[in-house]
Amino acid sequence: MEKSSDSTFYVTTPIYYVNDVPHIGHAYTTIIADALARFQKLAGKEVFFLTGTDEHGQKIEKAAAERGLTPMALADSVVGRTQDLWKALDISHDFFIRTTMDFHEKGVQKLFRALVEKGDIYKGEYKGWYCVSDENFLAEDVPFEAAGHKTCPDCGKACSAVSEETYFFRLSAYQDRLLAHYAANPEFVRPPSRMNEVASFVRGGLKDLSITRTTVKWGVPVPDDPRHTIYVWFDALHNYVTGAGYDWNMPLFRKFWPATVHLVGKDILRFHAVYWPAFLMASGLPLPKTVFGHGWWLRDDTKMSKSKGNVLDPQVLLRVFGPDPIRYFLLREIPIGQDGNFSHEAFIHRVNSDLANDLGNLVHRTLTMIRSYFDGRITHPAEESDEDRRLRTDFGDLKARIFDLYGDGFMNKALEEIWAYIGAVNKYLAGNEPWMMAKDPARRGRLARVLFQAAAAIRGLSYLAFPVMPRSMEKIWGFLGEESKPGEVPFSRMGFDGFEAGREVGMPEALFPRVALKDFLGGDAAAAPAAPAAGTGPKKEGNVDIITYDEFRRMDLRVARILKAERVAGATKILKLDVDIGTETRQMVAGIAETYAPEDIVGKSLIVIVNLKPAVIRGIESQAMLLAAVTGDNKALIPFFDRDLPPGTPVK
Repeated sequence: MEKSSDSTFYVTTPIYYVNDVPHIGHAYTTIIADALARFQKLAGKEVFFLTGTDEHGQKIEKAAAERGLTPMALADSVVGRTQDLWKALDISHDFFIRTTMDFHEKGVQKLFRALVEKGDIYKGEYKGWYCVSDENFLAEDVPFEAAGHKTCPDCGKACSAVSEETYFFRLSAYQDRLLAHYAANPEFVRPPSRMNEVASFVRGGLKDLSITRTTVKWGVPVPDDPRHTIYVWFDALHNYVTGAGYDWNMPLFRKFWPATVHLVGKDILRFHAVYWPAFLMASGLPLPKTVFGHGWWLRDDTKMSKSKGNVLDPQVLLRVFGPDPIRYFLLREIPIGQDGNFSHEAFIHRVNSDLANDLGNLVHRTLTMIRSYFDGRITHPAEESDEDRRLRTDFGDLKARIFDLYGDGFMNKALEEIWAYIGAVNKYLAGNEPWMMAKDPARRGRLARVLFQAAAAIRGLSYLAFPVMPRSMEKIWGFLGEESKPGEVPFSRMGFDGFEAGREVGMPEALFPRVALKDFLGGDAAAAPAAPAAGTGPKKEGNVDIITYDEFRRMDLRVARILKAERVAGATKILKLDVDIGTETRQMVAGIAETYAPEDIVGKSLIVIVNLKPAVIRGIESQAMLLAAVTGDNKALIPFFDRDLPPGTPVK
């Protein structure tokens, strides 16, 4: 069999059960796969991205019966909602496989028959315990409970004792070959901790695997013995070859098989890293390069599942935020191999801080200044200074690092690096103060250079973030006057110098509007956490409300420098201030006029909260709030910094 080459990339998600609609955990796996696929296309590879649904088995039979549906009717309804969700999340899969598709069933039967003829599948009798929820036969060493029953160690549900005629796959014959493959290919299971788990399981001894049922009718019939249906995992795992063309589009199959990476949740790692490679070895097919067992998204430190009632429907978030904030949060918040605990507070913080404040404000104010100071077209920028050149060369270094990080699947680290560069661009603008340069005609060339560098940097960083947030990054490129889309520019040709002087930029729109948690949850009760029981509430010590660190972390506290201070007509207690917060200039209204004269505080640095909802005071919108102590006679005393700090420096 001809192997797929280094010029191709084949990525798969698990195929998802159709016993219920997909939740955020399913979305997570699929978003990872999509980001990898989009990056590999930028890297110049031919990409095949497969996802789909697993539609056979006892679990589906049971769920359909409970709803008064046929298994096929249940599958059709759930598949439609899954496909709608993938479309809403901008998933760019090349093929969506359903295990009820005719070519898949024929391919599975062909491979089954070949293994019967080879002697790796044989008929016998199975006696033991079976977990319907996980479609899995229990190992003999799972202990009995006091009532004489067994509980599945994976899902915790009661199992059924079964005794029936079955076909076995000779898994025991592949123990040594599997261990040898693991030793020779350390990247076969990632992360390394999961490889250790898999190898330990195999070293413990493998027993032959029952792969058919006679009591389950909803499945692929065994060829030449239709009383049996093929065990759902033997059926389902072969979607990775049938979905890539096995037995019905062999040129496609020869191009892309073996798969580059199977993305799976850690709970189904054993099936993919033990049973699946053994099936492939028996069939004489090459093994995939990597099985990546990612972590889970948890709610209240518990794996999401319908039975626990703690699943999170992505559609709730999509209706408010659209796809990109969801994609960004899931890939930024945790490394792929680790578990993460989903909270709306953490999600809203990422949206408001990272997306709205850091990226959104950078794009908006840069393009607004270009339109205000140069009628939307930068002309005749001055020569680069060392600082300007550093912004350009830093992008080149960043691009090289991002290539390696995306290629290795470290997307959260890649996003950290991109956001560090966003911080550097914001600091560059704050340090050069283009809004002050605009007042001096003699500095027009320098002003043009600063805004040109910032726009070029925005173009570059939005390209690097494109695999994660394709829709928003395409919009940014449109604002910058790009005729192409980021996905059309190869990684090798993407450079800082691609933004040319004289290009006209458009009017930016708000990409990531700030959202208050209470407004979001108040608008959709389905997303809200459970209300506390009567008599409970915030923990108090004395008369002080105790808050959590997550609640504190939601406050965006920064160093701000006062640029301008003036009295407000008709008011004796308040001053109007213009402050530099690092990413932009904000106006504030503060009750400090009885303590400070305007001329005494210009140029001083203090602490402000920048993500507080704006308020209108004396007809003036106050867009931030300063921190001050209040004396016994109700005078405000501001804790000014005693040394120079850049505006925008975080306060924690």
